Amino acid sequence: MSTETTFQRFRSNKLVQSFIAYSIFRAFYGAGILLFTWLFATKTEAPLWMSIAFLLCSMVFSRILFRYIKKGREQPE
Repeated sequence: MSTETTFQRFRSNKLVQSFIAYSIFRAFYGAGILLFTWLFATKTEAPLWMSIAFLLCSMVFSRILFRYIKKGREQPE
């Protein structure tokens, strides 16, 4: 009989671990990007479309960055 609880088995699932890591990454990265975009939009004379373009580029870059981070975590020791 296993001494692992249902919650421990749930948390040890690779999909759940990946989801948690991605959520934490997006929370910090997203907050930083929004702060930067807000400062960029309010403190410069740049047109609105530049802020929108920056956010769109940031979406693509964050996916690439997370993929790179995830590959680094999966490397065998």
